[in-house]
Amino acid sequence: MIDYENLCKQVIEVAKMAGKFIITESKTFNASKIEYKGVNDMVSYVDKTAERMIIEELSKILPQSGFIAEEGTSNKTAEEFNWIIDPLDGTTNFIHGIPAFAVSIALKQHNDLVVGVIYEINQDECFYAWKDSKAYLNGKEIKVSDNEKLNSSLVATGFPYYDFERQNAYMGLFTEVMRKCHGLRRIGAASVDLAYTACGRFDAYFEYNLKPWDIAAGLLIVERAGGKYFDFDGGENALTTYDIVATNGKISEELNEIIHSHFKK
Repeated sequence: MIDYENLCKQVIEVAKMAGKFIITESKTFNASKIEYKGVNDMVSYVDKTAERMIIEELSKILPQSGFIAEEGTSNKTAEEFNWIIDPLDGTTNFIHGIPAFAVSIALKQHNDLVVGVIYEINQDECFYAWKDSKAYLNGKEIKVSDNEKLNSSLVATGFPYYDFERQNAYMGLFTEVMRKCHGLRRIGAASVDLAYTACGRFDAYFEYNLKPWDIAAGLLIVERAGGKYFDFDGGENALTTYDIVATNGKISEELNEIIHSHFKK
């Protein structure tokens, strides 16, 4: 029988260890060390080293587990348990010295997310949840907002950096939501957007073209904080479609209707 709470506590320590390394490196980081995985898709030795550190420690905690990790430093997969890791979500922010980036670690048991940890390094804020738990920020319970209307909601989003074929539809969506909500924000780290939605700073968040490591931990935390998440079709496949809408649950229908009008299949 897995003790998910104890497992989550161990993952928090791993995330903070990686975060300490990342913030230390940020003080001397040189842009000449950037590598490009694709257009606007950057990586550095910091991402790769942090990922190796995380995988090494998680392998000790759950030796039978596999890994789905952004930088591909391990190709081991497992039948039951797989960690989903973004060692440095917000790499572009990190490279440019913008203090909004995080370590994101989730554990999937078969098809269920059972542990989620997001450590926002600059603010020293650790958001986390585990199977059937409440959601927490630095030891205190968090909940999504009580806002019931989009016109009084603060909404987060992200900008696409590939698959620009849907960019026009997205910009139409962006414009409509911007006109109908209280304000629109773009932080540049999906895990942080989801964490802030979970604790009520944002009332909702939407973005497309994401990967599992961007959102896995955040999806669990939002859900355990009382929120809802779905894909751009209103379905429950955000982790596999890479289109994500997360809300406080109260403005889901209103926001989903707008999104669906721009992204009809």
